[in-house]
Amino acid sequence: MIETPRIKVCGLTRAQDAHDCARLGVDAIGLVFYPDSPRHVTLEQARAVVAALPPFVSVVALFVDPAPAQVEAVLAAVPVDMLQFHGDESPDFCRAFQRPYLKAVRVRPGLDLLDYAGRHAGARGLLCDAFVPGQAGGTGATFDWRLLPPALPLPLILSGGLDPENVTDAIRRVRPAAVDVSSGVETAKGIKDAAKIAAFISGVHDASV
Repeated sequence: MIETPRIKVCGLTRAQDAHDCARLGVDAIGLVFYPDSPRHVTLEQARAVVAALPPFVSVVALFVDPAPAQVEAVLAAVPVDMLQFHGDESPDFCRAFQRPYLKAVRVRPGLDLLDYAGRHAGARGLLCDAFVPGQAGGTGATFDWRLLPPALPLPLILSGGLDPENVTDAIRRVRPAAVDVSSGVETAKGIKDAAKIAAFISGVHDASV
């Protein structure tokens, strides 16, 4: 029997979407603090999203090669449980904020994921996303799951092009500790759809049947 993975919905911009995520049973939500992203949120927006959450739904703050001051400003203004780094941040940089963190990696042929995970041994998980040149994440593209090694030294979080239609197969093939979805449950960039979130969650649970 496949263990049901945790579910994170990333790229929230509205309090209503946070409320829907919590009501439907999402484990964590992601807030994007990368100015070039269409899902980027201001500190004010982020506080409004977090205020709509009940206890025990984790808040993850996403950054791409940020200045230390940017991370510190977010941590001072928004109740964040975990950091997520999507750029070329070093292990020392990721650890510097004394907060649990996830390290994202854009999977492509020739990349040694075992070595990458080993270098980020302090991370709570390795988030594997699709490699699209010039984009740091949120591409909506899948990648070849066969590139993932059978076992990683960190919990695997599967991302990249997941949606209600493919998540069941993805989980059965990859068996990740968690799945991360953004564009797959949207009606527009940053605008989530409750029905799609519900269908995605159903697909996750179908994988363990």
